[in-house]
Amino acid sequence: MQLTKAEEQLMQILWTIEEGTVQDILKEFNEPKPARTTIATVLNILENKNFVTHSTEGRVNVYKSLIAKENYSKKQLFGFVKDYFNGSFSSMISFFAKENNLSMEEMDRLLEETRQALEKELTFKTK
Repeated sequence: MQLTKAEEQLMQILWTIEEGTVQDILKEFNEPKPARTTIATVLNILENKNFVTHSTEGRVNVYKSLIAKENYSKKQLFGFVKDYFNGSFSSMISFFAKENNLSMEEMDRLLEETRQALEKELTFKTK
């Protein structure tokens, strides 16, 4: 499920602070800050979508994410690649390389960084 821009903005804050009240979340916004009622409404929507949950401490609700940022990001990226590049990561990388006019050295560096990240992930999974 994809988040709206407002929902994603709020989730970015929750992922950063890990948990917080409406007031805690409000503090994290840049000016102009949204209304408290707007934040509460978006949190309610996110709760209905099973992205956040809350516990009540006294008279205050404390919200936290039910979905890790990495999991959401991965799902969004795979959906993006599927929708815009027919599921081909190489097509996506080729597109961005052309659009950003990457040199051969930059492409080599990108491939090397990708190779190292994959090796590190494989090593981590085998432990």
